[in-house]
Amino acid sequence: MARKAIQVEERPSIGQMVPLSIQHLFAMFSASVLVPNLLGINPAVVLFMNGLGTLLYILITKGKAPAFLGSSFAFIAPASIIIATQGMGYEYALGGFVVSGALFCVAAVIIKFVGTKWIDVLLPPAAMGAVIALIGLELSGTAADMGGLILSETYTSLDPKMISVFIVTLAVAVFGSVVFRGFLSVIPILVAIVVGYILSAILGIVDLTPVEEAPFFMLPNFQLAKFDAAAISIILPATLVVVSEHIGHQLVTGEIVGRNLIKEPGLHRTLFGDGFSTMISGLVGSVPTTTYGENMGVMAMTKVYSVWVIGGAGVLSLLLGFFGKISALIQTIPNPVMGGVSFLLYGMIAVSGIRLLVDRKVDYSKSRNLALTAVTMVTGLSGAFIQIGQVQLTGMALAALVAMALSLIFYIIDRLHLANDYDE
Repeated sequence: MARKAIQVEERPSIGQMVPLSIQHLFAMFSASVLVPNLLGINPAVVLFMNGLGTLLYILITKGKAPAFLGSSFAFIAPASIIIATQGMGYEYALGGFVVSGALFCVAAVIIKFVGTKWIDVLLPPAAMGAVIALIGLELSGTAADMGGLILSETYTSLDPKMISVFIVTLAVAVFGSVVFRGFLSVIPILVAIVVGYILSAILGIVDLTPVEEAPFFMLPNFQLAKFDAAAISIILPATLVVVSEHIGHQLVTGEIVGRNLIKEPGLHRTLFGDGFSTMISGLVGSVPTTTYGENMGVMAMTKVYSVWVIGGAGVLSLLLGFFGKISALIQTIPNPVMGGVSFLLYGMIAVSGIRLLVDRKVDYSKSRNLALTAVTMVTGLSGAFIQIGQVQLTGMALAALVAMALSLIFYIIDRLHLANDYDE
């Protein structure tokens, strides 16, 4: 018998909500903290603003769009250039973040009045399913890298200990989701992380030095943004990447929870919530935010869609901005542990895209559908990119734009009655 889903508006008991929220917190933590570490800023302010941004997002979307807002990777390259530029610094990158977030909000207002019917034209099911699948497939290499399965800058040789932790963590998450009963069946990711951490400690790959060095209590290091036209011009191209990412994430989340989030609460609300969070984060010294694939994967796997659970994770993230030792302890979770759970979570996102293709009964006997899915998938997985200023448009973001362009051309051909096959 299939486990009953906990719907978006449902509020679990406190006893259930706390571990469910912790599960979401752990899922997003390593990626979200990596961004400030790469940019050389205090993770405390980022955790605080991620939590606050998530709560504001839930409020703006009327509690109808479950999503955790974590640190965006799209702005790392342009922000690093600004930081390295003589006479500038991170505060000038912050100004670019603010303007980027403001553009999100402007786009949201335009969509409010224009509507979203254009999405049905630009992303028909044959393209939409491929874009959703790419969100997970694009991230799969990161999970494999974290797990020590491939040679990279992280691992220059295959380490049996790392691979063992990865395999055990993944196995607990996979088989736990199948054989666990009762409440354990909705926290398999949390159980897998705990088991993986214990095994890591036994194998001697847990370093608790950061916990010893971290203060019990700390204040987020807020700093004010400075604005410069040159710095803003370097940051802005990344906005296009994140807008494409945002639309894709709304599609995949809607597919997971079984609702059309583009229509209700509406793309204008979700886009505004994301943009507003990025804007206020930039104003006080944090990084831009974006909806997180890791948390979508958790929802897909556990069938727990409650915004109360997501909001609880937001509150915990906000509080972690003040408690150094707890934050440091979570940061000691080894890469292969997070790689193990991410390997499954990213796969769940990819499967959501395939499921959409099946549920919408996409007819691949029609050459247009075949071409849409094929070109979209190959574009996203080929490594092709377009350089816009200091930003590379690649992967899912580039694939989404290619899919939209191709769909628009097919739509025009249909309107001109030139096509020899038509969708139902």
